[in-house]
Amino acid sequence: MRISLVDVGSNTVRLMVADAEGGVPLPVHTAKWRLRLSEQVRPGDPVPEEAVERLVSAVADASRTAGRWGASGPLAFATAVVRAAPNRREVLRTVQDRTGVPLCTLPGEVEAELTFLGARRWMGWRAGPLALLDIGGGSLELAFGRGRLPGFVASLPLGAARLTHEFLAGGQDPASPDQLRALRRRVRHQLRDAAARIRWEGPRTAVATSRTFQQLGRLCGAPPGRHGPFTERRMRCSDLGDAVTRLAALSAPERALLPGISAPRAAQSLAGAVVGHTAMKLTGLDSVALCPWAIREGVLLRHIEDGPSWWAEVVRRSDEAAPPAPAPLRLASTSG
Repeated sequence: MRISLVDVGSNTVRLMVADAEGGVPLPVHTAKWRLRLSEQVRPGDPVPEEAVERLVSAVADASRTAGRWGASGPLAFATAVVRAAPNRREVLRTVQDRTGVPLCTLPGEVEAELTFLGARRWMGWRAGPLALLDIGGGSLELAFGRGRLPGFVASLPLGAARLTHEFLAGGQDPASPDQLRALRRRVRHQLRDAAARIRWEGPRTAVATSRTFQQLGRLCGAPPGRHGPFTERRMRCSDLGDAVTRLAALSAPERALLPGISAPRAAQSLAGAVVGHTAMKLTGLDSVALCPWAIREGVLLRHIEDGPSWWAEVVRRSDEAAPPAPAPLRLASTSG
């Protein structure tokens, strides 16, 4: 059995086609379409018509590609940029009407839960009590748990692209000391309660996922991606602190020349580094393991383990839910 998944993120639309025999999603094909939604949609603004057109085209291409690889219709979801847009319902309806793919949005807490599941399966039960950090374009997800699913999750409006728009997009490049101080104050304020909870739990293992953390890990000396997913990769808090200082002294084009920092993400790399470093400091984590499995693997695992009815319920709730208002802190508890 082959299943497919489409992930509409802040920068790219990603397709994964996976074999699901034996209960493990083993990728057989991946593809991506670069949309850079975060550059076109400021926090709180609607997704513009031209961006919706490009999104429709990418989802249609992804669906056709999945079919050529013998996979069922894709499980398609969008993360924070579309989720927070006031015209979210219109965007989702347009994509479904024109592609036949029921695109949905996942609440931030569900993103955290699914990412935790992917990390738990990758790290294994020997990891013990597990803490998770995940930086996206629009939000930061944190989770902690001792089982298959987390017992605590938090979704915060601390995405790398979002904060770049809010604090570092004033035309000054490199950022000024005042801009950097204001950014750090916002991150510390938003993170304080959730970080204290994770620090109190005392995790045995801490993992970081997402493209942002992967690139920062490479900058901090982790082995490159060409060494394969089974190569151990870690990042120390002290090294990430040094990376913040290094990134802050450079313009975006100069950051793109650093190891691991791609040109499309160079502008938001400083905000991502500030969020990651502050999160590690406030949670008391000296280092994190860089985990290659994240939300996409978590979605596939839930689909394999809990059946298609689980995803159908996610889509139904996404369609019924009203667009969420921005909130300074959203905490939730789940059980697994």
